[in-house]
Amino acid sequence: MKHVQADIELAREPQSRKKRRSPGILRAARYYSLKILRIRATPHAISIGVAAGVFAAFLPLVGVHIAISIAVAWLLGGNMIAAAASTVLVGNPLTYPFIWAATWEAGQLILGSGPRGFTRFNLHDLFHNMTFMDIWRPILKPMLIGSLPIATVCAVIGYVVVYQAVKIFRARRQARLMAR
Repeated sequence: MKHVQADIELAREPQSRKKRRSPGILRAARYYSLKILRIRATPHAISIGVAAGVFAAFLPLVGVHIAISIAVAWLLGGNMIAAAASTVLVGNPLTYPFIWAATWEAGQLILGSGPRGFTRFNLHDLFHNMTFMDIWRPILKPMLIGSLPIATVCAVIGYVVVYQAVKIFRARRQARLMAR
């Protein structure tokens, strides 16, 4: 009887662990968010770093987002760790399709190409016979132009949200330390 009860408890243990754990992506987002809030820098420096990271994540310059965010954060006196972390948090494989679609649509509107209905591209042919000008005009130019206003607005929102979050986080932490 004891063996059966022990086997039942072992069978239940992995399920209870699964229920307590949050999904990997949400867990990673929470981890990076807390890491950003715990950085030892001024709220302004952290917020500038996050704004730089958010701005860089919206640019269609694949592969150099983190380098751009660190450079912008350094130039503006922001925290470079916050810039890199926020770039990874905002720009990831789950968000890039939405970011790229939004920046391309915004670029089409800004360039006056407007919504003419759905435009089809054969990406295989574009990239197989890849010349920069073949990809620049229909894809990269609208994305780059459309990313600038969206990235700026999102960076400003990111700055304000993170600045307030850092101040609140530190005030609560200070209150907990004083209560001890």
